[in-house]
Amino acid sequence: MCTRTLYVGTEDLVITGRNMDWKEDMYSNLWVFPAGMKRDGAAGPQSIAWTSRYGSVTISGYEAGTTDGMNEKGLVANILYLAESSYGPQAGAGPFLSIALWGQYVLDNFATVAEAVEALAAHPFTLLAPMLPNGSEATLHLSVSDASGDSAIFEYLAGELVIHHGRDYVVMTNSPPYEQQVALNAYWQRIGGLTFLPGTNNAADRFARASFLLGAIPRSLDKAYIAGVPDHTYAHQAVACVMSVQRAVSVPLGITTPEQPNISSTIWRSVANQRDLIYYFDSATRPSAFWINLAKLDLAPGAPVRKLTIANGEVYAGEVSAAFTPAEPFPPLPARPEAA
Repeated sequence: MCTRTLYVGTEDLVITGRNMDWKEDMYSNLWVFPAGMKRDGAAGPQSIAWTSRYGSVTISGYEAGTTDGMNEKGLVANILYLAESSYGPQAGAGPFLSIALWGQYVLDNFATVAEAVEALAAHPFTLLAPMLPNGSEATLHLSVSDASGDSAIFEYLAGELVIHHGRDYVVMTNSPPYEQQVALNAYWQRIGGLTFLPGTNNAADRFARASFLLGAIPRSLDKAYIAGVPDHTYAHQAVACVMSVQRAVSVPLGITTPEQPNISSTIWRSVANQRDLIYYFDSATRPSAFWINLAKLDLAPGAPVRKLTIANGEVYAGEVSAAFTPAEPFPPLPARPEAA
């Protein structure tokens, strides 16, 4: 399930791309959440509670949790599948947080990766991972990137939170755990992507291909292609480059290994321009991509939650901020701690 890349170019341009790979449609919709929202961890009376500091645009999964999004400061959070995830004891005094809100908690509270790393390393909550609405285990890990190009990967392995923090962590897929992925990719880097690249839809192979392709695309305006780029801007060229990488490591629709959710069809892609605060959405089942300019959204405290429904096959194109309509926020997937 999923491939995430982080592109840092000239002109202070930072872009995060992400594929959502899953074994079925997730009934995703897009949501606008303003600052000032009072939230809790959806984990009973011992839930962690907070008020969102920042507004965000997000993509839901099963209308039960936030899978992806960018906040008004250019911080991006991506939730990906990791079969090896193990969160440790699911009991105690709390506070508790349902894993459905892990990404949203980060988007609500932090402007930079450094802030997120410092806060999460202090273990402000115990993460609870109930079964997903389709009966799959919620074995997930989290990537976070910011407008400066900083990056962090958060994984729970054998009950311990492992954090990889640094600007070199620009690609993320699924199994095996991140440290092993980096070691496997070092092997392919020695071979060289122009000689041979692994071609399966296995997560480690996608990691190697994404790493090579991300390193190969231009980091500044490319005169060979700029004539066909809207407005002839480097920013639009770079978004197109990142989107092309995400498409190149996508899994064709309909290819799924049921017993391995980390090897599934790509159902949608997101690309976040973190400098200009523009969030792109590209569906595998729709003929056109669309985007949201966060500058056109009302993210101030007291503004309404707004929703763009796409779960029924709706087709949009271009900038769609005006198409969002007021809606009640979806109820996050609830979690309950085990008895102590």
